[in-house]
Amino acid sequence: MAVRVKLAKAEGGARGLGYRLLRGVVLAVLVCVIVVAGLCGYWYVKYQSVVDERLASGSPFASQAQVFAAPREVRVGQRLSAQFIAQDLRRAGYNANPQLGTFEVHGGSITIKPGPQSYHSTDGATITTGVTQSAADAIAVGDAPAAGGNVVQSITAENGATLAAYQLEPQLITSLSEDKNRTKRRLVAYKEIPTRLVQAVTSIEDRRFFQHGGVDYYSMMGWVWHDLRGDRRWTGGGSTLTMQLARGLFLTPERHIKRKMIEIMITFHLESRFTKQQIFEMYANQINLGQRGSYAINGFGEAAETFFGKDLRQLDTAQCALLAGMIQSPSRLDPYRHPQRAMERRNLVLEAMVETGDLSEAEASRAKAEGLGLGPSNVDAGEAPYFVDLVHDQLVQRVGDQEMGRDSLRIYTSLDPELQRAAAAAVDVGMRNIDDLIRKLHKKGDTKIEYPQVALVALNPHTGQILALVGGRNYGMSQLDHAMAQRPTGSIFKPFVYAAAYNTSLNGMTLGDGGVFTALTRLNDDPQNFEFEGKAYTPGNFERGEMPGMVPAAQAIAKSLNIATINLAQQVGYENVAALARSAGIVNARGTPSVAIGTYNATPIDMAGAYTVFANNGVHLKPWMLASVRNANGDIVADFAPEAKQVMDARTASLTQGLLQFTMSYGTAAAVRAHGFAAPGAGKTGTSHDVWFAGYTSNLLCIIWVGNDDYTDVSTGLTRKVQGADTAAPIWAEFMNRAIKLPQYSDMKALPMAEGVHEARIDKTTWLPADDSCPEDYYLAFLDGTLPGSTCSKMGSSAGSLMEGLGAGATGPNAVPGPGGAEEPQTPDTSGPAAPKKRNFFQKLFGGGGDKTQTPEPSSAPQ
Repeated sequence: MAVRVKLAKAEGGARGLGYRLLRGVVLAVLVCVIVVAGLCGYWYVKYQSVVDERLASGSPFASQAQVFAAPREVRVGQRLSAQFIAQDLRRAGYNANPQLGTFEVHGGSITIKPGPQSYHSTDGATITTGVTQSAADAIAVGDAPAAGGNVVQSITAENGATLAAYQLEPQLITSLSEDKNRTKRRLVAYKEIPTRLVQAVTSIEDRRFFQHGGVDYYSMMGWVWHDLRGDRRWTGGGSTLTMQLARGLFLTPERHIKRKMIEIMITFHLESRFTKQQIFEMYANQINLGQRGSYAINGFGEAAETFFGKDLRQLDTAQCALLAGMIQSPSRLDPYRHPQRAMERRNLVLEAMVETGDLSEAEASRAKAEGLGLGPSNVDAGEAPYFVDLVHDQLVQRVGDQEMGRDSLRIYTSLDPELQRAAAAAVDVGMRNIDDLIRKLHKKGDTKIEYPQVALVALNPHTGQILALVGGRNYGMSQLDHAMAQRPTGSIFKPFVYAAAYNTSLNGMTLGDGGVFTALTRLNDDPQNFEFEGKAYTPGNFERGEMPGMVPAAQAIAKSLNIATINLAQQVGYENVAALARSAGIVNARGTPSVAIGTYNATPIDMAGAYTVFANNGVHLKPWMLASVRNANGDIVADFAPEAKQVMDARTASLTQGLLQFTMSYGTAAAVRAHGFAAPGAGKTGTSHDVWFAGYTSNLLCIIWVGNDDYTDVSTGLTRKVQGADTAAPIWAEFMNRAIKLPQYSDMKALPMAEGVHEARIDKTTWLPADDSCPEDYYLAFLDGTLPGSTCSKMGSSAGSLMEGLGAGATGPNAVPGPGGAEEPQTPDTSGPAAPKKRNFFQKLFGGGGDKTQTPEPSSAPQ
């Protein structure tokens, strides 16, 4: 009995211990539940206020600054079709957003009605297009897609008035987030998202998105288990689209249980406040899809433009699958850098869509057979990143950081998207050719090849509007904007020396020979010492003794002769030259001998502005990018007016322009003619450590700069000196040849001349006015009353005039190089050897004799 009692007690004691253990476990679980519930409740309440604050405006992307291009101008006579105009307006948002504007197409006409949020207020118009005989002829030889064989025949305002031109709604370039991160985003509404994209995303990321309440608990359990085991390699996590959105909008990317619980609390808030369609819309605008240059690409809208050059609504099934696949790892699956990986992932998404029933096997097979369908990888082409960076910097200076971040601003700029694409393509082609040239000329066994950088600035010469800008050869590799880099200007500065000489004559002053300055004025190109402030300065020309003796001014600038140009600057006054340049925006110019050959610094944008004085009747136009800033309702925040200033007589501008036209036809700038540019134009090459080309037509001005970031000579390590004529000039020609094919720049006309200036025929042999007996001639510009009285067949009977005529022949146009002609190194003021011995008459006439040694180039130009 005792044994039974003892056993009973033992058994009862065991049951009591088990009960106590069970009770302890239950109590511990309850405590954990209470703690977790308390924490969750705390986080729920805490992050409710965070969510409310972020979404107070109704959108988490409220502070988006939208950057717009300049409005396209439609002109009577322009080759455009009504369908192309409709496509342009549709891309700008018309009809999809009636507040912005609407349009209707009726056969060959289109009626446009801007809305209250339009850049143009509410002024509408009807544009009528039709096929003319000239357009029909154009079709036969291959018409431009924009025209489709049509020409704008009339433009009628709403009130019935006839218009010569009408501006369309500006196109969106990009959108920028005003936060600590550099983010680009194009906001899209759910109805603008293709159904195939919604299906692709949910099939690979969250198949039950439209059924669950925001959290997939089974997948969540798996993540907790792996997290507790410390398995950080496990990439699952059961994150639904809503949870990904919560993480992207409100949290940092760390992976731990606390952050996951907070993520769930935010998810509950989002699911309770928004519909599934609204959540997907926010997700579609938030998701990161990689990096372009220094900007993060967020949202499918921006990604569609970045990777395919398309509006999101235009994507096909394969492209939708590619974007959906990139969500997993945007960098590793970047289709430009890793096309094979991206294609494999895209095909996996297509298979997932078959599994969910969104695609048939046949549809998936057709989509898999497609290529990636990527747009050009050159980010400069479609997005103008250097331009956008400059716009942002100017906005911060003019509007301020607080205003930028406070509202959804609409920023209207000067950019022409089509011309920007032409500029990017021209730079791409040109720099590949320069790279080939450098490799060909590189010395064997020398150091590694240094490939130069580039800048292109194109503007309207009559308004100063910057139409296109490329600040480097690859924005993704370097965000340094070379269009804003201070560099020695080289020989593209020389026209200001000749302009100063013309100014001197117009002011009633005479030069050293006692006469007025003209294109035929003889300048001494013999080696000489231009002593300045007690120091010898003996510059050389590019080729030793290439133009000995006295040369006509037109010849001196056409062949870019250093000595002759400095000689002219000395007669005019170095400070007069520098002052004229400073008034034209070259603010670093100083009154020294070397100012004549461009040793002082300016930026490519500065030089673009400086050349407007020649193209625009002596008026300097400061290059501008910002036109207007509006808020989300279209109200004006700030408007910006161009700055213009008359800096020289209109006749001086035309006379100098005449020299630049001559240089483009017969001098170093004639390289552009060899590269197929045939329209009327004026231009100048430049070669120092860097190479330049500056030139313009009746409707477009463009500056090209090429140089090394470390300020070393572009020709370092090469077997010969590369020049502006064989590097920068071909890029300029490539750009202009592309521009002239665009409707808005196709009407490049002859360059006009100011009243009081006329062109005259000049004999190529004697450099005297030509008559019927001298059929070989040039055209040069002269101020009325300054053309010499003698002609090529009546030079005069004196020995002096005969010898002058022979001398002119020796240095006449036959010596002018064609494309790829000689250029010149630029040298700053420096001490040098004594002036060389003078040559006798026959040496001056036929060459030879004298000191032909070129002044050594200094190690660096003045900064």
